[in-house]
Amino acid sequence: MIFSSVLQAIGLFLATNIDDIIVLSLFFARGAGQRGTTVRILVGQYVGFAGILGAAVLVSLGAGAFLPPEVIPYFGLIPLGLGLWAAWQAWHRRHDDDDDDDESKIEGKKVAVWAVAGVTFANGGDNIGVYVPVFLSVGPAAVVAYCVVFLVFVAVLVVVAKFIATRRPIAEILERWEHILFPLVLIGLGIFILISGGAFGL
Repeated sequence: MIFSSVLQAIGLFLATNIDDIIVLSLFFARGAGQRGTTVRILVGQYVGFAGILGAAVLVSLGAGAFLPPEVIPYFGLIPLGLGLWAAWQAWHRRHDDDDDDDESKIEGKKVAVWAVAGVTFANGGDNIGVYVPVFLSVGPAAVVAYCVVFLVFVAVLVVVAKFIATRRPIAEILERWEHILFPLVLIGLGIFILISGGAFGL
């Protein structure tokens, strides 16, 4: 029973989180050369995913009043706001590349734990909608097994994203276009979450 739950949990995690690899890879590209980037991304991913799991468990236990389904699409404002901010920074610094010293460039690409956590949680709105009916259909032991597997695979996801982002051809592309791709992906993700969830009557 537990073994079956573990296999199902692995499949469910991969199906609902494989898209995070792209966003995480861009975070790694953004934090390239900055000490502690991997740790901050890992912590941020865990904080964001813990929020997703916590919300799913609470809703499945009947605490849906704390997180009404109609609120979830508005989480899209988080990556949208971060993407717009990153775009504004990229535009503002477009003429500064030759003038900035190395230290200011590195600091400008520091990845914040809260940013990774916010994007992870916002991108997990659909995860909550998928996890709740699954949690409702299995027993407490299976729910625990699901949560443990999910938390283990969060680290696997981060490792895979780092591996992809540090492959030479990919790393060169990300290094050259990260300042454009990073805000575009976040803005696109935010808009998709808002529209697909019907936020603001969209």
